[in-house]
Amino acid sequence: MPGGRLTYQDRQHIAAQLAQGLGFAEIARELRRPTSTVSREVNRNGGQDGYRAAEAHELSTQRTRRAPGTARPRGEPDPDERRLRDFQQRFTAMLIETGFPPMTAKVLSSLYTCDSASLTAAELTHRLGVSAASVSKAVQNLESLGMVRRERDPFARRERYCLERGVWYRAWAVRAKAMETWAYTARQGSELMGQDTPAGIRLTEMSDFLGCIRRDLTRTSEEWHDRCIQRDLERDHTHEPDRLR
Repeated sequence: MPGGRLTYQDRQHIAAQLAQGLGFAEIARELRRPTSTVSREVNRNGGQDGYRAAEAHELSTQRTRRAPGTARPRGEPDPDERRLRDFQQRFTAMLIETGFPPMTAKVLSSLYTCDSASLTAAELTHRLGVSAASVSKAVQNLESLGMVRRERDPFARRERYCLERGVWYRAWAVRAKAMETWAYTARQGSELMGQDTPAGIRLTEMSDFLGCIRRDLTRTSEEWHDRCIQRDLERDHTHEPDRLR
C-alpha cells in the first residue's frame, strides 16, 4: 500500500467521490489507504458536506511547514519554490473544482504562473509531464474560450501559446454570447409551445433569467474594459517624453 502524505490528486479524488455519495471505506479502497486515513482527513477538513480539496491541502501544508530557521535537508526544494509549487497546485485545483477540464486547468495555471505568460508546446509538455496531444487539446479548449492565442516564435520554428490581454474580459464575452443564444432559443421554444403551457412557462423563465444575467454580465464587463483602457491611456501619458523640451 502506498505510504506518505495525501497528495492533491488524492484529495481531489476524495472530494469527487464524496460528492457522488461514496463512503469512507469505498474511497479508501480506491486510494489503497486505510479507512481511518480518509475519515480523519475528511472530518478535520469540513466533514462530508464541507470538504474542499484545495482548502484541505493548504491546511495540511501549513501544519507540516517547518519553523523559520530550521536547516533544510539536502535535496529538499527551496521554501520559495515549494510555496510556488503549492500555489500552482491550489490554483489548478481551484480551476478544476469550478468546471475546467483537468488538463485545460493545468495549462492555464502554467501560463498564469510563468513570468512571460507564454510557453511553447515543448515547454508545457516538459512542465506537466504529458503528451503533446494532451497539451494541444487543452490549448484548443482555451482558444475557444478566448483565453489563449497562438504566436509564432520569432527565434525558432515553433508556436508559443500566450495568455490574451484582458483574458477574463474575453472569456466572459464568450460566456455572455452563449447565454444570449440560450435565452433566444428558449424564447423560440416558449412561443412554439405556447407561453401559457407548463413547458412554455419553464422556457420563458429560462429565457428571462439568462437574458437578465447576460445583460448584467455584459454591462459589468464593458465597465471594467473601459476602466482598463482609461488606465492604459493615463499610464502612456505619464511615461510620454516631454516634447516641449
